[in-house]
Amino acid sequence: MAQLLTFLGKGGVGRTTIAIAAAKKLAGQGARVLLAAQDPSPAFGVLLGATPSGDPQTIEANLSVVQLQSTLLLEKAWEEVKQLEAKYLRSPTLRNVYGQELSILPGMDTALALNAIREYNKSGLYDVIIYDGSGHLTELRMLGIPETASWYIRRFRQVFLDSDLGQAISPFVQPVTAAIFNTSWSFDNLAEQPTNEANSLLNDGKAAIADPSQIAVYLVATRDRAAQAMAKYLWGSAQQVGVTVAGVLLNSSEGAPSSEVSAEFAPLPITSLPQRSGDEWQPLIDALPNLRETTNAPKPLAIDATNRQVRIFLPGFDKNQVKLTQYGPEITVEAGDQRRNIELPASLRGQGVKGAKFQDGYLIVSF
Repeated sequence: MAQLLTFLGKGGVGRTTIAIAAAKKLAGQGARVLLAAQDPSPAFGVLLGATPSGDPQTIEANLSVVQLQSTLLLEKAWEEVKQLEAKYLRSPTLRNVYGQELSILPGMDTALALNAIREYNKSGLYDVIIYDGSGHLTELRMLGIPETASWYIRRFRQVFLDSDLGQAISPFVQPVTAAIFNTSWSFDNLAEQPTNEANSLLNDGKAAIADPSQIAVYLVATRDRAAQAMAKYLWGSAQQVGVTVAGVLLNSSEGAPSSEVSAEFAPLPITSLPQRSGDEWQPLIDALPNLRETTNAPKPLAIDATNRQVRIFLPGFDKNQVKLTQYGPEITVEAGDQRRNIELPASLRGQGVKGAKFQDGYLIVSF
């Protein structure tokens, strides 16, 4: 199982440069590293000093690089979709639609990138995957796909089963599925097997997101106040996804960070990095911290059933920027242009929220 590392920050703060330096550092330490770049332009190759392609290629000892190309990823994913259709349908309908003719719709890039990373991870060829993505909310939403998709499946499947439409067609489900599919489903277990398969995959993704030994994020900023404000905003937004933010990298900066900056990002460790000069990478590589050490990072979510509390870490936001609502067995937290649904344990389901307060960066919800 590889560890995924990625970097968030305002455009122009040097995220790609740091991603390359991190890949070189970890490869030099003996880890098998894959550097995956979302940017399909030649700029990435110029900075890297190599010509990457849509397939992983080794450029140094222990270091491979791939430039994620959405059109190629879509072709591969489409073949998987057709294989899945053939598994369940007696007469597949998508066999005459080819991946080479499909176009990319908005939002597909991130989903395809996440699937590609999952496949690279599953290959067992790498110890670390460094993902150089968009570095902002789009990337966080990509990391949140397992959580969001599982919620849609969970909620809308049940809504359909309980609806008048669902009840009206229930007598016809078994004969229709028997005629169309390779298996027969009753209304009660409608699409149960593929749903369970999808949920299993998504649950694996959610478990990975929640485990900092599998996925960790670093914030990248400079001395510029706007860059620091963006980094802090992304820090809080990352907690809405449930991903661990392990530290701050202050790029192109000499000396220790000021007490003001340290206070802004406490309790995260802050590392000052020198500006890279020409083709010289070593000073930057040497200045990087141990990026795989994430055990002391604040946990995004903690549920204390004994004390009937849910603690959500939301640095950078105050109570006026957060909206808390409760629907059924879940609570919904809105912050940073993102919405997170938190499924409550059995002991807290059906219990109303008695109070909520901010303390030490945490939103503490009591039941």
